Amino acid sequence: MVEQIEKTQERIERLLAVLYGVESAAGLQHELGELIERYRRRLPGLPQQGLSQRSAILITYGDQVQQAGQLPLTTLADFAETWLNGVVSGLHILPFYPSTSDDGFSVSDYYRVDPALGGWEQIERMRGNFQLMFDAVFNHASAQGDWFRGYLADDPRYRDFFIRVEGEPDLSRVVRPRALPLLTTFRAANGDCKIWTTFSADQADLNFANPCVLLQMLDVLLFYVEHGATLIRLDAIAYLWKQIGTPCIHLPQTHAVIQLMRAVLNSVAPQVLLVSETNVPHSDNISYFGDGGNEAQMVYNFALPPLVLHTLRTGDCSALSAWAADLRLPSDRVTFFNFLASHDGIGLNPARSLLSDAQIEALVAGTLAHGGRVSYKHNPDGSQSPYELNINYFDALSDPAGDEDEGLQARRFLAAHAILLSLQGVPGIYFHSLFGSRGWPQGVEIHGHNRAINRQKLAVDELNAELQDPSGRRRMVYDWLSTMLRVRAAEPAFAPSMGQEVLAAGTGIFALRRGGVTCLVNVTGRAQEFPPALRRGTDLLGSRKNAELEPYAIRWFKS
Repeated sequence: MVEQIEKTQERIERLLAVLYGVESAAGLQHELGELIERYRRRLPGLPQQGLSQRSAILITYGDQVQQAGQLPLTTLADFAETWLNGVVSGLHILPFYPSTSDDGFSVSDYYRVDPALGGWEQIERMRGNFQLMFDAVFNHASAQGDWFRGYLADDPRYRDFFIRVEGEPDLSRVVRPRALPLLTTFRAANGDCKIWTTFSADQADLNFANPCVLLQMLDVLLFYVEHGATLIRLDAIAYLWKQIGTPCIHLPQTHAVIQLMRAVLNSVAPQVLLVSETNVPHSDNISYFGDGGNEAQMVYNFALPPLVLHTLRTGDCSALSAWAADLRLPSDRVTFFNFLASHDGIGLNPARSLLSDAQIEALVAGTLAHGGRVSYKHNPDGSQSPYELNINYFDALSDPAGDEDEGLQARRFLAAHAILLSLQGVPGIYFHSLFGSRGWPQGVEIHGHNRAINRQKLAVDELNAELQDPSGRRRMVYDWLSTMLRVRAAEPAFAPSMGQEVLAAGTGIFALRRGGVTCLVNVTGRAQEFPPALRRGTDLLGSRKNAELEPYAIRWFKS
């Protein structure tokens, strides 16, 4: 134990030296050591839980379901106890801190729950039934928050907390996630200043080149652990460190900061897992595993949503199968966080090396045809390209204005999720997916941004009433998804540590073997014959054996 502590201390000192130089490292290590000891005294000694086939996370807003006269987090807790116990193991509650824009991602106070949602006692209540994932929105803070106001007022506590750009440096190499200005001019106590704002004018990027910022955010990280987080989502972490003259994405210093977070957590709360969120090409995305033991334990599998959408749209799983066959993890201590939908749109960048330009353009055209929106990003040459499809995943697969049978549409949607649930990793299910929602185009007009199309908040009484209808879309989707999740939770072959083998079953059937379970999904609207060798065993989902898979049929054969 003593030897392990010494190794962790050495790692922390080395990482601080990488970030701030050898001369500064010793003093910073002393300050960080005091921080660690303060939280070590406050945190209970919890056992390391790990991940298993039972691990599944619901992604939700704190005010996703609402009831008049009741705090939204109380409503969510009540709803979760009714509909989610035994279905998912955890809740990712999207930023529930005070915020000034971007549906919670412009954090103005990292240490409080937004009073409009509730308080820490409501969060504690959900902690009793579910693992909780909190967002670490560390790339930026609200431009209307106390920190930034103090910075503009030249308060010594916040000096150099944000990134001021002097003169007219060449920023053409900076990778831009959105088609918005990189710099925003603010009036400060000592005159106008240009501040780095990667994501919006209300989100001022924090300056991690200032070690005071690092120490502050490590304090926030451990505060979240103290308040029940066992999973920490590192929001937009790829952009964390800025260095003019570079692309300012995936910099070595960013990886060093994540390694430092991991070392601190290993020292204080080894049961807590880091989850990196980097909507970038697959090869860059998986770099956040580090060496398999020193960075994130889970990485958002951003290539999956566009690949599954392409597969179900075309009825051809070739690209998906080739990608899945190539998936590799650097160790058995890490895994993928697999998802299809979230509060954001469907990112296209992760698919650019996996699908052709024509195939990506087809996804864009299909999204627009189904009533969705498309968001664009700036390229270094000044051009723009599609960055994200803004559309509800059900609508992405099935035209909401079409006359196709809704039962067939639901089966197509469930086939997509069967792929998600079959793959190695931990599944993340968006609230609107589990409960069979369609899109909310009115939200775009109300809120003025494309992502609102998939962020509708629901009246809990209306939702409960719709879920009582056994033939309705919501109940149909919920029943099948919850059945698959429960079956998955009982089967060790679906443990994240269990490998996978992609099987040959033709372009119309996605076929995968996990341990003793063979997973088959018909990705077409036509019946598909499949090899007799793949029919062995009992279907965990209760179907009869036959030589064909019906349109969008799912089989999990256990031999």
